[in-house]
Amino acid sequence: MIHTYLGETIRFEIKYKNRTSIGISVDSYGDLEVLVPKKTPDEQVIRVLETNWDVIQQKVNEMKERLNGPQEKVYENEEEFLYLGKTYPIHIIQDAEVEQDYVVLKGNALHVYARELDDEKLKQSLKRFYYQQTKSLVEARVTSYQHHFKTKPRSIRITDSPTTWGTCDSNLRLTFNWRLAMAPQDVIDYVVVHEMCHMVHLNHDRSFWRLVGKIMPDYKEKERWLALSNWKMTV
Repeated sequence: MIHTYLGETIRFEIKYKNRTSIGISVDSYGDLEVLVPKKTPDEQVIRVLETNWDVIQQKVNEMKERLNGPQEKVYENEEEFLYLGKTYPIHIIQDAEVEQDYVVLKGNALHVYARELDDEKLKQSLKRFYYQQTKSLVEARVTSYQHHFKTKPRSIRITDSPTTWGTCDSNLRLTFNWRLAMAPQDVIDYVVVHEMCHMVHLNHDRSFWRLVGKIMPDYKEKERWLALSNWKMTV
């Protein structure tokens, strides 16, 4: 079916089920599915859609953007970058007196101080910012969660891994991906807890997940955020 509301058109499929309420879901392709009790009038389905219109449109657009993959960044004023789960525009301040380019969060923008307007150098200054922030955030959270563990990590490093958010080896050395500073604080906490639990259980066995769940019962929500958002965590 197709419905237009507030100037926006959306396609959706109705599925009649043995249930007592109307449910709305958006699949990984951005397609909208409405699960409704049998004999529910179409007018009632439309009312529910219109009541939740803003949330539905946001979810559909997010899924479609995810399918398109990460867009190549441009290093110009107002280009947006993630930090702690929120998007901030960058403001570039050229200053010939700057010894090394650096980034500072001020108000609602990431201020990039640069000697020259060179894309690669601007990109590297943003990466340094995320490396520094991730190191500071992770170290603080490891300290915060340490009381759950008898053993302590021997070292904490920030790395550039294309495949993992964190690792823990048999020598209790923890590593974390520099892009973690782009995630919300509670998601960073989950990755920290996940790797610290590997200090006790190196494998992802039942005991490992039981320990993760004991410390962070809603950890699956954090995993979902990473699964749905990792594509846009980039500079």
